[in-house]
Amino acid sequence: MNNNISLHTLTNFHGLKVEITNFGGRVVSLYVPDKDGQLRDVVLGFGKLDDYLPEKHRSDFGAVIGRYANRLQKGQISIDGQTYQLPQNDGQHCLHGGPNGWQYRLFSVEEVNDKRLVLSLVSEDGDNGFPGNVCARITYTLTDDNALDIEYEAVTDEPTVINLTNHSYFNLNGDASTDIFNHLLTIDADRYTPIDETLIPTGELATVEGTPMDFRQAKTIGCNINTDFEQLRYGHGYDHNWVLNTKGDDTRPCARLESPATGIILEVYTTEPGMQVYTSNFLNGTVVGKDGIRYQQRSAICLETQKFPDSPNQHWPASNAFLRPGETYPSQLQGFSRGGIES
Repeated sequence: MNNNISLHTLTNFHGLKVEITNFGGRVVSLYVPDKDGQLRDVVLGFGKLDDYLPEKHRSDFGAVIGRYANRLQKGQISIDGQTYQLPQNDGQHCLHGGPNGWQYRLFSVEEVNDKRLVLSLVSEDGDNGFPGNVCARITYTLTDDNALDIEYEAVTDEPTVINLTNHSYFNLNGDASTDIFNHLLTIDADRYTPIDETLIPTGELATVEGTPMDFRQAKTIGCNINTDFEQLRYGHGYDHNWVLNTKGDDTRPCARLESPATGIILEVYTTEPGMQVYTSNFLNGTVVGKDGIRYQQRSAICLETQKFPDSPNQHWPASNAFLRPGETYPSQLQGFSRGGIES
């Protein structure tokens, strides 16, 4: 294992604990009190840090995703009339910044204490084909009201695109050998971005009304996931971006996830316009994670706050993913996890 890879633990007054490594900025473990006060680890991952190395496993568990989270059509972007060809690591498309995205990069540790961790990364011009030297900072703060606050900042010396998110896989049962069908999910969104059979947005902002995509009222993830709905067939489950009604207002929760079994609740607050919901459709039991558990399909859910997928090519006004010199990319994600405590 690289000797510069480190693990850092943040704790708060209620006993909530998060472990984060500077390799990929990954949330390795998140221990949350359940309704009985028992700490449960609610994220998937590995028990050994070197298992995150790409020669062991190529995974996104808990990672910072960059430069561009989600998919870019045909691995291409156009900036000021110049077209850049990116790696096509997801069929014909570029996924999560390419095959050597930020989830496989070693971040520098700028600051660390028991409540706060600051990581930084320099993504060089031409990194996975993206233009511009980008300097990024990711700040993790664990508060005593049980908020894990993840704040992203980035600047560039040339026009580029950027879209950062955290790719934690949540199972609020605290037992990754169980599926997440029982989890209650609420999303404050009237619309979503439909995809084609290659998982690229069609450009439409479709209503959720009358479809399995409607989570405006809480319902179980398993309620409609196996219905014969074209979008679910394309995604092999939920793998879609919702157009958030919160529109960047991070004082309002955009989503709520609850496990009735443990009483643990995750509320998501974000400054981003969209959120990708992914129900671990491509896990198939071949990856052995913590405690020797084989991670199966539907064993976790990802709630990835973000710009809309393929925004540079779709030109959605509400989802500008371009970053220019002199500008600062700001993004913030807060997850409030409650279980068996008052906050």
